[in-house]
Amino acid sequence: MSKKYIIVNDKMQKNYKYLISEQVGKNFHNEFQPQLTPKQMLEIGVFGGKYMTDCINEFPNDWFVNAKLSPKFKNVKLNYFKVDASLPLSHWKMKGWLHEDDPRGWFQWYCRYYFGRRNENEDLRQIKRWKAIKRHVGAVKKGCKPQDLSCRVKQRQALLHWAYDSRLI
Repeated sequence: MSKKYIIVNDKMQKNYKYLISEQVGKNFHNEFQPQLTPKQMLEIGVFGGKYMTDCINEFPNDWFVNAKLSPKFKNVKLNYFKVDASLPLSHWKMKGWLHEDDPRGWFQWYCRYYFGRRNENEDLRQIKRWKAIKRHVGAVKKGCKPQDLSCRVKQRQALLHWAYDSRLI
């Protein structure tokens, strides 16, 4: 595979440059096995449709063909479960959960990782965070009848935000 650089100029990053060193959707860390691709997440409805509206040029066009996006404001009705399951970016900043390379948080990291960027230390940190979210899968399984999509909808929506397909639980 030939390596290429991506240069980002959006509302949160100017002249940010990263290297694509893997094929799209390939060669993931062995402990990272998301159930949903970024494209699937955007089509299902995550983050109130607001998350990626000013940076669509960074990623493949087909990710956005059927994406549920809301360019002006967060619209929780676009979320699969029609509930808000996100904390504001200010909370993420306060907790120290953001990395300078990905100022929008986990989903931006995941999109770039899926796209082929690798950053070993940050990848390991984010994969550890992704694995920790799995505890919510157990809570949904314990508290809900199988595939009762009306049960624990906020937890189910949050799991979708982390590439766990909670519609299958």
